[in-house]
Amino acid sequence: MSVRATLTITTVLVDDERLAREELEFLLREHAEVEIAAVVVNGLQALEVIQKIEPDLVFLDVQMPGLDGLGIIRRLQEKAIPLPYFVMATAYDQYAIEAFRLEAVDYLLKPIEKSRLALTLSRVKRYLAEHPPAALATPIIGNPRSKLVLRSQNRNLLIDVDDLIYATIQDGLISIFAEGAEGESTYKTIEELQGDLNPEQFWRVHRSFLVNLNQIAEVIPWFHSSLMLRMADKKNTEVPVSRAQSKRLRAYLKM
Repeated sequence: MSVRATLTITTVLVDDERLAREELEFLLREHAEVEIAAVVVNGLQALEVIQKIEPDLVFLDVQMPGLDGLGIIRRLQEKAIPLPYFVMATAYDQYAIEAFRLEAVDYLLKPIEKSRLALTLSRVKRYLAEHPPAALATPIIGNPRSKLVLRSQNRNLLIDVDDLIYATIQDGLISIFAEGAEGESTYKTIEELQGDLNPEQFWRVHRSFLVNLNQIAEVIPWFHSSLMLRMADKKNTEVPVSRAQSKRLRAYLKM
């Protein structure tokens, strides 16, 4: 998600109707703080793009063939990961209660009015200021650990922190990949793990990935100005980098 200091709201538009997409893009161009990172036309594509780009805001059409807007939110919530703010945009008002139950921040009826859209963006900016994305929050650092416990095949292995290549979370379970070993972490959240590591060496490059900067084998330019990391494990695992962290990494590496 975008760094607050840049005064931008990284945004994804999801709508299967071309005219509706173009109209919303036109209206959003009047708001300099909005950066449209991607425009997608179906739910499955939206799931992939949202997880890779990590936008601040997503405008979702409710009714789409296949996976609809409400279904997209449910699928992402099932992954137990920090989510962007969602604004539903539809020609029908009967889905509003369900949308707000799924914690959408607003519900816009088409055709969208300029003044109504401005109110929505003001609300989103306030929410972003009050609740910065977890992936960008500054971790509370005590004394960085030198060892970590890794559970593998009913064994509790003790590894050097410097041997940690990357950690990832999926369905609430943290997996650790280190030199010569891999397994489950004893930490409950990736934020907790991050808080026990040296922040100059271990970066949360994506909401689902924590990497050791000293274990990056290659930095690969990716779409929409983001980056992909090829790690130094045996599989040369590719790790996505969010747009905000891509900017930070480019500055760090002087790319």
